[in-house]
Amino acid sequence: MIIVSACLLGLNTRYDGSTNVQALLKKYSSSGKFIPVCPEQLGGLPTPRVPVEIIGGTGQDVLSGRCEVQGKRGEIVTSEFILGAKEVIKIVEMVTVTAAILKERSPSCGVNFIYDGSFSHRIKSGQGVMAAILKGHNITIYSEDDLTEGKLIELLNDRI
Repeated sequence: MIIVSACLLGLNTRYDGSTNVQALLKKYSSSGKFIPVCPEQLGGLPTPRVPVEIIGGTGQDVLSGRCEVQGKRGEIVTSEFILGAKEVIKIVEMVTVTAAILKERSPSCGVNFIYDGSFSHRIKSGQGVMAAILKGHNITIYSEDDLTEGKLIELLNDRI
């Protein structure tokens, strides 16, 4: 099974209540091998919700207690982000999850990049909270930005 950011599959789970539907993933969504997840929702945050960014670090820093996840209006939502990531790990432990395809730049799902914490749409290198916890559990993570049809077919065929 493959964990997939729910917004990439067309579910309205983005902070603004919309979606980031990714045509390639949608095309293969009926394969029965995707588990859509939204760690923000699993952590108890509503949809829609205030935009948030990791302030002063990365997802690994959040998990280590070195920085916070904060909303644009100053609200701290670190505990919800950690709870959501841990809920995803419960799913990983229930079924055989072999990979994850996640939304790049997200404070939860960013694989290679996240926003820099300034709420100015600038990005920096780093992973989101869920991406970091999945990596720590030896789940191979992919960004939707780097996914090709060939790679997706390989994941679907080889990682059952």
